[in-house]
Amino acid sequence: MTVKITVGWREWFSLPELGIAKIKAKVDTGARTSCIHAINIEEFDREGEKWVKFIVQPLQSDEHTEVVCEAKVKKIKYVTSSSGERQLRYFIETMLHAGNSSWPIEVTLTRRSNMKFRMLLGRTAMENRIVVDPALSHLLGS
Repeated sequence: MTVKITVGWREWFSLPELGIAKIKAKVDTGARTSCIHAINIEEFDREGEKWVKFIVQPLQSDEHTEVVCEAKVKKIKYVTSSSGERQLRYFIETMLHAGNSSWPIEVTLTRRSNMKFRMLLGRTAMENRIVVDPALSHLLGS
């Protein structure tokens, strides 16, 4: 059985496979799918498989800090955004590092420029791994 970690409603995580050392996420039990702010998304072929190259600006209110990422496309699917709009999004899989724990999560790529957080951690990424204390923040450090 996996030991569950307790997190607050907002936390700092890292996505080491994407080269993202630090990104603040809203831990959102109301969202099924996790997503990350991605711009300049370009699809390309690598050895017969579909990949994407994209830029992540991991720090809110800082458009100068950019991380260029590449990931294999897991699927492309319609997702309903928080505003109720259906959007066609790329899904990728990457490792999430939370405190002393790491596990693979599925993430969609979308523009979150106007949102308060550059990442949303949804229920499927938390399942059987995380317990959320909504009264607290940054239990994993800053």
